[in-house]
Parts: sequence; C-alpha cells; structure tokens
Amino acid sequence: MPTTASAQLNPDLIDTGTPPIPEAQGWARAYGGARGPLIDLSQAVPGAPPPVTLLEKLAAAAAEPGSTRYGGITGDAALREAYAAEISRIYGTAFAPAEVAITSGCNQAYVVTMMALARAGDNVLLPTPWYFNHEMTLTMLGVEARPLPCAPEAGFVPDVATAEALIDDRTRAIVLVTPNNPTGAVYPPETIAAFAALCARRGIWLVLDETYRDFLPADVAKPHEVFATTSWQDSVIGLYSFSKAYAIPGWRLGAITAGEPALAQIGKVLDCVQISPVRAGQAAVTWGIDGIRDWRERNRAEINARADLFRQAMAPLNGWRVLSAGAYFAYVAHPFEGVKAAEVARRLVEDCGVLALPGPYFGPGQENHLRIAIANVAADRIEGLRERLTGFSL
Repeated sequence: MPTTASAQLNPDLIDTGTPPIPEAQGWARAYGGARGPLIDLSQAVPGAPPPVTLLEKLAAAAAEPGSTRYGGITGDAALREAYAAEISRIYGTAFAPAEVAITSGCNQAYVVTMMALARAGDNVLLPTPWYFNHEMTLTMLGVEARPLPCAPEAGFVPDVATAEALIDDRTRAIVLVTPNNPTGAVYPPETIAAFAALCARRGIWLVLDETYRDFLPADVAKPHEVFATTSWQDSVIGLYSFSKAYAIPGWRLGAITAGEPALAQIGKVLDCVQISPVRAGQAAVTWGIDGIRDWRERNRAEINARADLFRQAMAPLNGWRVLSAGAYFAYVAHPFEGVKAAEVARRLVEDCGVLALPGPYFGPGQENHLRIAIANVAADRIEGLRERLTGFSL
C-alpha cells in the first residue's frame, strides 16, 4: 500500500512559544476564593469602560451604511488627519496624514512593521525584559530576537553602547518600548535620542513602541525630541495603541508613524492582513481624540496614582522589592531565592488569590521577577495586596 507523508507546519511557527497569559490564567482556576475575590494582575487591560459619549459615537457610526464598506488600506482619512494633528501637538512638530497608518491594534502595527523591515535570517535587538509578543513575532518570521540586557540597577533603561556592540551586518532594527512593558520603566529623552542617533549612523531602524505614552507623569512636557529635532523619516518608525488611553482594547485600533517611502511598503503588508481597520471604531476615535481629552487626562492621573499606591502597599513586605513601576506596570523581585518564578506565581494565586506573571515570560534571566499589571484593578484592591502577601511563604 502506498503511504502518504504528513503535511508539515512552518517550523519557525512551531518553535514560537505559546501565548503565556492563558497559561497563567489557568492557574487561577485552582484558587478556591478563601482570601476573597481574585486580584488579577496578569493582563494589561483598562479597569473601566470608556465614557458613554464615546460608546454612543461608536453606535452611531456602526449604524451608518458607509461603515460596512471597505475603507482605506492605511485607515480612514479623517482619523489619519486627527491623529497627525494629535502627535503634532504632543511632539511639537508637524506630521502629515500621509505619514500615518491606522492598524488593527498595536500588535498588528508591530507585526507588519517587522515584516517590512526584516526577513528570515536577520536579527532585531529587543531590550530584555521584553514584551513577549514582540519576541514571538520575530521567531515565527524566522528573525532572531537578539536580547539587549537591561539591568535593574539602571532602572531597566537600555544602554546605547551595549546595543552597538550587538549590531552586526544582519541587524535590521532596535525596538524600544517606553513607558515599558513589562517593567514600567520610562526611558529618558536623552536615551531615546542616543538610540535614534545610533540607528541613523548604522543604517538600521529604530522602532519606538509608545503604546503607553498617554500615561507618562503629568510633569513630562513631551516624551522625547526625536521627531522634532531629527530627519526621522529615514530611520525611525513610531507605534501606538488607542486601546489603553481610550479604554477600547476590543475595538483593535493602533497606529504607525513612518516616512512615506517606508509606509508605502508597510501598506503592502496591511493590504494582505487587514485590507482596512474597522471603520465604526475609527469614526468614534476620530471624535474621541478631542471629545474625551479631559477624561483621558483624569485617567492618566488615576493610573499614575495607582503606581504610587502599589509601591506603598509593597513597601512593608520583607524581601519583596519593587524594582520599577510606571504606566500600567510594576516589575517586582520575589524573595524566594532559587525558586522558579512560575512556581512562585502559581502558588501566589492558589494560596493568596493574587495572579501575576512570571518573569521568564519576558525573556532570559528573569527567574527572580514577577510582572504586575496595576491598571486593571481598583485602588482598594491594590491596597489589599499587603494583607494577602503578608506571611506568604513557599
């Protein structure tokens, strides 16, 4: 009898790690509720819905027959214009709508950007700890995710000299995430400027993921000067998500800022993976950029207050150290030397009803760490952490 060979899947995809958050959420199912309701600090999601006025704009836009038709590959003109005006205000320099593409979330913005910049066998520098979806994307594309270690004693801020030593003839980009996921670290403007200068000099791209830009402390005048003071279009690409600041992760809207030649190539990828972003959501956000600005500012203040509250809640706990906290996240060193972070996280949720993510989800060398997402729980739940963790042992 003739035999048939088994059809094969892409080996690079098979080598890509499984999305980790569902695994951690599976541990939570073993929690019996003895310490009260689960405190879920695992995923970066807004803790409250957006204003009703924004939801009403979405409903009205969804009822328009035009919203059912295909839109522009790089997004509807109205949102591209509104977002270009918004970032012109933020960075103090003019952006053209032609330098903006709207995407189905920032994860998609990252995927299509990486597809445009690198091919199998190339490498991209990712500061570690890294956002796991960034590494997963590169692995499934056959692109090496080259770790750029960031030391806790440096506040998890990457060092430009260390990065330059890792660049070779297959390096296509350096990715920076600020404010950072997973650590919450905010990179100083001079650090971002130094990386932009390095990338321009070495002929590679700086990909700047500013998903959490809206949660910088209120006294920060602007995130950085790179867009205002350099010829950025040839070597810098900016990424953004509307999900967090507008509390609309389910609408899947993000943005890419790039020079027109680069955006033309990215547009080819977008045409294959999305055709056009969801149009009703685009219409609502176009209004919301100005329409809920005051609400967004109050939300910024609330999230920054939670970071301070988390530090206060953890301070009396012996051995637990908050290494960094900002925007949506805190990065914590646990006190159990030699115990794998996954075991700490599993026991923490089973015994205390507190769900955090193990550090190794975010790259090599992170066994002593846990990531805490502080934005999706109310202030009183954060205050309850001290009582939950007091006396916890393995």
